[in-house]
Amino acid sequence: MRRIKLPFLKRKSRNTDQINNIVKSDNLPKHVAIIMDGNGRWANQRGLPRFAGHKEGMDNVKKIVKVANKHHVKVLTLYAFSTENWKRPKPEIDYLMKLPIEFLNTYLPELIEENVRVQTIGEFDVLPAHTKKAVQSAKDRTKDNNGLILNIALNYGSRFEIVQGIKEMVHDFDQKGESIDNLTEEMFSEYLYTKKLGDPDLLIRTSGEIRLSNFLLWQSAYTEFWFTDSFWPDFNEYLFEKALIDYQNRKRRYGGI
Repeated sequence: MRRIKLPFLKRKSRNTDQINNIVKSDNLPKHVAIIMDGNGRWANQRGLPRFAGHKEGMDNVKKIVKVANKHHVKVLTLYAFSTENWKRPKPEIDYLMKLPIEFLNTYLPELIEENVRVQTIGEFDVLPAHTKKAVQSAKDRTKDNNGLILNIALNYGSRFEIVQGIKEMVHDFDQKGESIDNLTEEMFSEYLYTKKLGDPDLLIRTSGEIRLSNFLLWQSAYTEFWFTDSFWPDFNEYLFEKALIDYQNRKRRYGGI
């Protein structure tokens, strides 16, 4: 994929109110997914420990949730911790497993006020007990909210999701005595974590990397991609709205003309 340099990505600050009139009220993505990348590099550039970058990135989540809610995004899926992230040093993993607790303890009242519903995708059961307790509490306390769904991909890996979905599907087909020849894409999608969320319309990745990193591989078949060189802690409301505007100016043909 050829990398395209976009001049507006160099800007670090701008009054976001200046572009609110440009984000149209129609043709907005219903489901936005974000690969929140670059916390460690953000910290390294400032001579800070990686933990400081993760803390700054956590605080940034609240800002992006609010701007997504303002523009009536229905689902915001955030790639918080991948199945591959277990390869990182144990102190960093331990810190990352505490971040959901700190985030929810700090910001859950505001999320509830914003009518946000917290959900997760990924292998939830193998997370540390303290992480599960905090996240499950947030899910329980927001389950009746009907606003934006904050969908946190926690211990998530798309290949694992697909393999597990295949296993469950084959088991169900065997139990029902149904032929695998009857399988459709729509049927298989029902075995994925996102079965009730729909595929992402727009996927954003920060930090200048241009790859999916095992994130929503099946679901992103016709997703619009948007990349920025900004590290996640620097990804602000202005850049989020620029991504929305760019999405609104694209033509989604799904293989047609």
